[in-house]
Amino acid sequence: MRVEHNTGPTAGDEGAAEAPKSRRFPSVTRDTARPEGGGRAAPGDAPAPARQWPMLSVLAATAAGLLTTAVGYARVGCLIIGVALIAAAVMRRVLPSVGMLAVRSRFTDLLTYGVLGVAITLLALVMEPGPWVHIPFLETAVRFTVR
Repeated sequence: MRVEHNTGPTAGDEGAAEAPKSRRFPSVTRDTARPEGGGRAAPGDAPAPARQWPMLSVLAATAAGLLTTAVGYARVGCLIIGVALIAAAVMRRVLPSVGMLAVRSRFTDLLTYGVLGVAITLLALVMEPGPWVHIPFLETAVRFTVR
């Protein structure tokens, strides 16, 4: 049994139809796609910092949180960092273009920023000594894991 493969038109074929595109992934990646919302957050004629204001605002808040933690107010510093990440998740969801704050797909960025922000905020709220929020099973869980 003989099987013939259609290799498409050759260089000598004039007026022949174009070969159908393959659905296979290319063996060599030539370009990457920009994430959804990865365009500039301000017009192109604006200065560079203004075009990346969402990312710069999150970085500034995180730096303020780290500085606050280093000065000796760990709970407040961690709260600032957690709120900055939650704000990043909100900006990623609400704004159509967030510049370099868009790293992956919108859903993945939203999930990553949101989960990390909520986790850091909750850890800051239950931080010892004198936690602001008491979770009943937390003391029991710590007793079983750390003896």
